[in-house]
Amino acid sequence: MYAIVEIAGQQFKVTKDQKVFVHRLNNERGDVVEFDNVLLIDQDGKVKVGTPVVEGAKVTAEVVSHVKGDKVIVFKKRRRKGYRVKNGHRQCFTELVIKDVVA
Repeated sequence: MYAIVEIAGQQFKVTKDQKVFVHRLNNERGDVVEFDNVLLIDQDGKVKVGTPVVEGAKVTAEVVSHVKGDKVIVFKKRRRKGYRVKNGHRQCFTELVIKDVVA
C-alpha cells in the first residue's frame, strides 16, 4: 500500500515505515504530524485517485530530526570583465518517518 501525499508544497510517494526528507516544518522533534492532502492511494492494485484529494484519507508521520542538506556551490562569472561571485547554500530539511497510511 502506498500513497501520494502533498507535504510542504511538494508531492511524495510514501509507504509505511519509510523515511522522507521534506522542506523544513515548524514542528518539534518527536511530534506526530497528520497530512490530509492525499492525492492518490493504491491498496493492493486498487487505485483511488482524488479530485483533487481522496476523501477521508490521511497520512501520519513522526518528526525524527531537523537536518541540513549538502552544500551547493553557486558560482557566477562574466568573461573578460573580472566579475566573479561565489556563494554557497545549504537547504534545511525535516526528516519524517511515515507511521501510518489510512485510506
